[in-house]
Amino acid sequence: MATAPRQSNIELLRILSMMAVILVHLDGASVGLPTPGAFGDITAADVWRIIVESITIIGVNCFTLISGYFGIRARISGFLKFTLMCMFYAVIIYSCKFLVCPDRCSLTGWIESWMVFTHTDLWYVPAYMLLYLLSPMLNSATDTLSYRNFTLWLGLFVAANIWAGWLWGGNFNPSGYTPVQLVMMYLVGRWLRVTLDRTSQPEDRIRRWSASGYVLSVGLTALLAVWMEPARVYAYNSPWVILSSVSAFVFFTTLKLTSAKINALARGAFAANLIHKNPIVWGGAIRPLAIGIWQQGSLLVYTAFCLIFTAAVYSFSAFADSFRQWLFRKAELLIDNKVKVKA
Repeated sequence: MATAPRQSNIELLRILSMMAVILVHLDGASVGLPTPGAFGDITAADVWRIIVESITIIGVNCFTLISGYFGIRARISGFLKFTLMCMFYAVIIYSCKFLVCPDRCSLTGWIESWMVFTHTDLWYVPAYMLLYLLSPMLNSATDTLSYRNFTLWLGLFVAANIWAGWLWGGNFNPSGYTPVQLVMMYLVGRWLRVTLDRTSQPEDRIRRWSASGYVLSVGLTALLAVWMEPARVYAYNSPWVILSSVSAFVFFTTLKLTSAKINALARGAFAANLIHKNPIVWGGAIRPLAIGIWQQGSLLVYTAFCLIFTAAVYSFSAFADSFRQWLFRKAELLIDNKVKVKA
């Protein structure tokens, strides 16, 4: 979504972050997570679910950190492209359902499939829309603040999200599924860009510390899952999830990687979310399939299914979005030429 030049190491993180989102959905959102009361007789299945969720819960936060690190360069044309992209998948998927199951569709449902910011189960889409619209003001504010003031006010903002939002369930951001969470992680991403540019620490030291931070925070997340409710442990605005997300992101900034293939594959990341979490695809196919395989009782089979299925979904989405980009090329060129207003 941002238009700044991409670095393959961060683009690889973009790919892995979206794969992590898919895995989270195959884990906790499909087969469920064990509650503290279930640990009196812990099973291998309980351990498996906790480990997978603890490792992959960083996906959404990392995806937003990337936007902040590069900075969204908001344009009216970019906003229109984003809207058309969301509409494309929502309308195509509903139209396919109409062709296969016309008795379970309606004209109202088809019309609502166009209304991607108001009639959707994908919370990230309207939340990102608001972030996109706010980004010129966020960029301007962070560019004019001194580093000291930026650090101070961002620290207070993060603390407020954790204290009043996560800890006490404040309505503005109780679990991280809100535009406020995206704004926070976007600002953290911008702060990391400035901080990493300013640091004199060797990259190998940053790499070691960030890797250690990720491993420790993932371990802490898994341990806390034994006595805290899953919704609390794995909230996007919980302190350990934020720490593990930032640690993973900083680790990838220290890598040196250049690959046109990775950069091209990363362009399909957001499409993977729009496709696999569409309620028709998710509720009608993916989740029932995941539950059915899980109920067979083999962790080895389910692990193999999750890994293969995640790779397949992402690959299909990248291919589908390449086709969409080719299909929309002339329309997007027309938008670029006709709509000149930008941040």
